[in-house]
Amino acid sequence: MNRHLREMTTNAAEGLLRRRFTVAELERMTEAGILEEDERIELIGGEIVPMSPKGNQHEVLKAALTHHWSPKLQGDLTFVTETTFRLTADTYLEPDFVFYPKSSGIRGLSAATAKLVVEIADSSLGYDLGRKSTLYTGFGIAELWVVDAVKLVTHIHREPRSEGYSSVVECAPNVRLVPQALPGLAVILAQLELH
Repeated sequence: MNRHLREMTTNAAEGLLRRRFTVAELERMTEAGILEEDERIELIGGEIVPMSPKGNQHEVLKAALTHHWSPKLQGDLTFVTETTFRLTADTYLEPDFVFYPKSSGIRGLSAATAKLVVEIADSSLGYDLGRKSTLYTGFGIAELWVVDAVKLVTHIHREPRSEGYSSVVECAPNVRLVPQALPGLAVILAQLELH
C-alpha cells in the first residue's frame, strides 16, 4: 500500500465493531463535498476501501481496449468504464469495463444485466484475483476477466458458485480471448496498439 493510502486509513478500531455505510450515504457525502467526486474508493460490505492509484500501463491498456471494443458494439450492447457498479445497498465496485444491454440503461445495470466485467490490474492484481473475484462470484457475475496490465495475462472467471468461480483459466497475451456471451468482442491483447 502506498504512503498516501496508508495515511487515509486507520487500524485504531482493529477488533472492534465499525460503522457500516450505505451507497446512498456515500453519494450524499460526495454531494456535500466530504468525499471527492473522483476519489478512488469502493464500498465493500459497508466499509470504505481506498483503491491504489492507476499506473501508466493500466491506462494504456484501458485506452487500447476502449478503442478495440467501441466499434464492435452491435445491437443492444454497450459498455461503461469505471462506473459505480452498485451491487447491494452497502456494496459498490468500480470495474474498468462493464458490458450490459442498452435497453436496461445505466440505471438498470446490475449483477443480473452485466454480460461481462473486466478488471485491469497493475498494483492491485492480488486483490482483484482474490477478494474482488470472490465478491463478483458472490453476486453471480457470469464472466469476469482480470487482466494483468504489466504481463498482459488474462484470468478468465466463469461459472459463479457460492464458493467461487468453478472455472478460472489463465491466458497468455497471444491467446484469442472470447467472452462467452459476447463472441463478437474477441480480442488478442498482444495485437493491441499499446502506446
